[in-house]
Amino acid sequence: MRRTIKRRRREAKTDYLARLKLLKGQRPRLVFRKTNKYVIAQYTTSIAAQDSVVKGITSKDLLKYGWPKEMTGSLKSIPASYLTGYLIGSKILKEKMETPIVDLGMIKTLYKTKIFAFINGLIDAGLEISCKEEAFPEEERIKGSSMKEDFTKTFEVIKSNINKE
Repeated sequence: MRRTIKRRRREAKTDYLARLKLLKGQRPRLVFRKTNKYVIAQYTTSIAAQDSVVKGITSKDLLKYGWPKEMTGSLKSIPASYLTGYLIGSKILKEKMETPIVDLGMIKTLYKTKIFAFINGLIDAGLEISCKEEAFPEEERIKGSSMKEDFTKTFEVIKSNINKE
């Protein structure tokens, strides 16, 4: 007799084996998701497999810290991913929350992409997360020098504004 595959697995939304392993870890998770416009990061806790979001941040929040309004179309870029990770990492440390496990979901983990820029931002904020150094994008790409306009000065301003908070 054949088993029916669960709907969320068929839609490539949930890997149940990976989720079970994360839940058995008894630690909070830092969920990373990409949309067509933004990067989303959520600090999530699970009690009896019921997830609750404690803190959530999108890359749209970077507009408060000095992200240029004319560059809102690039809020899903590598610099935006890095700064979103840096922002949520600094908030986790500021509020003295437990260090989370990074949950990437069903996203393919390719080196030197937005995912690893996000993780690099978490590590630079001060969270202790283990990751290979060769997985991170180059410093020039993180700072945005490869974008249409040179973004390095704005990048430093945003990072200092996050540190001031």
